[in-house]
Amino acid sequence: MTPDRLELAHRRTGAVGLGGAQPAPFADAADVVGWFGGLQSQDYHVAKWALALRLGPGVTDADLDRAFDDGVILRTHVLRPTWHFVAPGDLRWLLELTAPRIHALNTYAYRLGELDGPLLRRTTDLIADAVADGNHLTRTEIAALLARHGITAAGFRLGYILIHAELERMICSGPLRGKQHTYALLEERVPRAASLERDAALAELVRRFFTSHGPATTKDLAWWSSLTRADIATGLSLAGDALESTDVDGSTFWSAPGNARTPAPSPSVRLLQAYDEYIVGYTQSRYLLDLGDLAPVASGKAALPNGGIVVDTQVAGRWKRTVRAGTVVLDAVLCRPFDAAETAALHAAADELGMFLGVRAVVSASVL
Repeated sequence: MTPDRLELAHRRTGAVGLGGAQPAPFADAADVVGWFGGLQSQDYHVAKWALALRLGPGVTDADLDRAFDDGVILRTHVLRPTWHFVAPGDLRWLLELTAPRIHALNTYAYRLGELDGPLLRRTTDLIADAVADGNHLTRTEIAALLARHGITAAGFRLGYILIHAELERMICSGPLRGKQHTYALLEERVPRAASLERDAALAELVRRFFTSHGPATTKDLAWWSSLTRADIATGLSLAGDALESTDVDGSTFWSAPGNARTPAPSPSVRLLQAYDEYIVGYTQSRYLLDLGDLAPVASGKAALPNGGIVVDTQVAGRWKRTVRAGTVVLDAVLCRPFDAAETAALHAAADELGMFLGVRAVVSASVL
């Protein structure tokens, strides 16, 4: 574990909002999402925990549901062909920048689903008309709507019909209806905001990624954003003094100047969901998570099936939560034995999860 690599990891935990001491650096959910530009929310329920970790104790699962219902944060397909939480003020310019690239990445899926241009334009218009005037519809209701117009839409095919409508800036997430998600007309859900010229948008997205994820590499950004290498090079040149670079292991790492926050007391244990930006925001330099080679995170030999247990900056195990009868059971599988201080920090992290969910936390730990 070289000092240079460990220093990068410490700086990175600060940038992603996990390494700083209290008080929490973010005011609310929109502040967290805006810091990143987009926060992956493939699984809505556990993605809320990624927000809560950055907001600090006192934020509950119900609080974040209310923020989502109120449109404080939105959930849609942007950056990559997957869901992200996005702040309303960022959604339009991000989609203008990234949608053409994501459409290109989706070409094979559109073809596989027999979704040509005229059909996709028709389905997008039908869906937009149907959800207008606050008539928020679930996925099942949209499928039934399309069926009434003679369009088969189920499973994979329905998914890409909806993704297309999102990328075309026609629909986005609406409020929850019980446990079901709904779609809303983007024009009604997202306040009008000034558009960004393409170069300005490139500079902003590049700056925001390296500020919130740095130190990181351009290959990391290419994965995270779907931007081409040429676009990233343009964004870096336009970002100017807002970013700085350092070379480690033969790779150039970019970050905002002085991006490190005051380290949290050690040992600090974090229960990260598998799509947390600290885990999923990188490809080339994900190895910084596991400098001790305790878990095969970087090599791809095994994924973290539910979530990662991080001690200070390093993966030290995996975890799964099960909620039942007023209790959340945290099954923790450790890559190595924890000492007394680390064990106490693990229990404190579990208690924080319990407070977020409004239940008592129980820890069941084992060692690989």
